[in-house]
Amino acid sequence: MTTFLNEKETSTQHALSNEEEIQLIIRHWIRNLNIKLGWIHNFDKLVVNYVMFFFPMEIKVFKCSFVATTFFIFDAFRVSSNLRDTFTGHSKIVCSIDYFTLNGCQYLCSGSTDKTVRVWDIEANKQIQLFKHSNAVHCVKFSSYLYHNYRRNVICSASADKTICFWDFKHNRQLRRFDEPDHIYGIEFSPFNNGRYLCSGSEDKTIRLWDVETSEILHVFKGHKHVVESVAFLPLQSNNNDNTNKSNNIGGNGYTICSGSWDKTICIWDIETTKQLTIFKGHTDWIRDVKYGSNELGNSGGSNTILSGSNDFSARLWDIRSGQQIQIFKGHTHYVTAVEYSSFIVNNIEVGSGNSN
Repeated sequence: MTTFLNEKETSTQHALSNEEEIQLIIRHWIRNLNIKLGWIHNFDKLVVNYVMFFFPMEIKVFKCSFVATTFFIFDAFRVSSNLRDTFTGHSKIVCSIDYFTLNGCQYLCSGSTDKTVRVWDIEANKQIQLFKHSNAVHCVKFSSYLYHNYRRNVICSASADKTICFWDFKHNRQLRRFDEPDHIYGIEFSPFNNGRYLCSGSEDKTIRLWDVETSEILHVFKGHKHVVESVAFLPLQSNNNDNTNKSNNIGGNGYTICSGSWDKTICIWDIETTKQLTIFKGHTDWIRDVKYGSNELGNSGGSNTILSGSNDFSARLWDIRSGQQIQIFKGHTHYVTAVEYSSFIVNNIEVGSGNSN
């Protein structure tokens, strides 16, 4: 089997310029510290100090350009909340979008029921690439693993045509295809090992864990009674450090997979032991999306929680350690198909804390 590993270029890499080295450092700290947009003030100090030590001749230019660009985007969101750009091209419903920065350029990718995956240059406000599936595209993600390890600009897409495809949008070609027995809905890259592992939720009621490097299925998690539409990785909330009975030794010890299903339940699975740990019940209709709220969000109520959206018109907040529902948010008059935490402060009120006024 051809893998990404044996496709590595063996030629000697050219020396990086100072600007490229700085960008590499930024990406390194973003990945390792899981930097959120709301923390940009502290991150600025960290990166500038880091660059000051290694590149004293570049501090002034780097600091000015980095701070100005970043704060412009941040303030535009917090103060004006104005619509910046509209990207048109899809002919049917857009199911998923993702954002990534490559070599200083900002990109969006989108997946639609029109069976296409599209890549957009944000600054140029134009579509730069298009890829086609044979059925609806339910989820799209940029692959940080393939970029940082192989310098490839890659999008991963999950489709109702029962495939997960990897597209090189720089060279306009398909790199890989993972086949599953039924429609595929949500996908998510691992926060450990630099995104080497991918989990997917399927209409066959299972969650699969893939190794992007080898294209192999590591495990199939079974237990749901209906379609698994949403999946997410999250840290294991347990004091049990017993490493016996491991089924997967992939460096994900201490991480779990969270899945939301049309069977109205949310399940948590231990990656290493492959066991089902917790089942959350409370939604009265299909669960469409699940998100994890970490301590790094900077708010108290969002720590160690799961946020879910459902066809029962509600969003709910769950405590991972106790396995209990904390809060239910009502007000929508139709399906809640996507949820997200926010670490922003608006008018001195903490957003994403799980409080409802």
